[in-house]
Amino acid sequence: MHPEVTQKSPGACPKCGMKLVLKSERQTQGEKAASYMPLFIIIGLILLTSLIISSSSEFSGTKVIYNFMIGFFLVFSGFKLIDLSGFAEGYATYDLLAKRLFGYGYVYPFIELFFAIAMILNFQVRIILMVEIMVMVFSGIGVALKLVRHEKFQCACLGTLLKVPLTKITLIEDFGMAALAAYMLMSK
Repeated sequence: MHPEVTQKSPGACPKCGMKLVLKSERQTQGEKAASYMPLFIIIGLILLTSLIISSSSEFSGTKVIYNFMIGFFLVFSGFKLIDLSGFAEGYATYDLLAKRLFGYGYVYPFIELFFAIAMILNFQVRIILMVEIMVMVFSGIGVALKLVRHEKFQCACLGTLLKVPLTKITLIEDFGMAALAAYMLMSK
């Protein structure tokens, strides 16, 4: 809050009472935004591709959402598969099931990949959408608990290749995908 306030030992800011943090822990707004830039670029590219693919025939918002979900699951599973063991370790720090059953972290990227492939093939779409809702909501609950406890962890959503902080964006990502699956389920 008051970056000009410094002292040699831990304590509180004499101006506002906030806990002082180490200079190495401070992050400017620009640095915070930059840490999310890979996520914004990847989601933007998935959205752009979804729009282009959906406009190649009769355009509809439902097609855009469906194609976005395919792209999301395909790309995000791919990033996780690049370093599967690193993903599993990171995921186990906040996912409720992966904490108890470590092997789930090794399976989860393949679940996302299966979602993408099943949607591309239009295989049991209603069932797949229901399972997506359950998986994404369950994953989101683990993220929500970390946020409520004010614990800082790296998001494993893009595997270990890109370091994205675990924040409300991760929560929006999980519950957002569940909401998109619910919308698609209602529109089918």
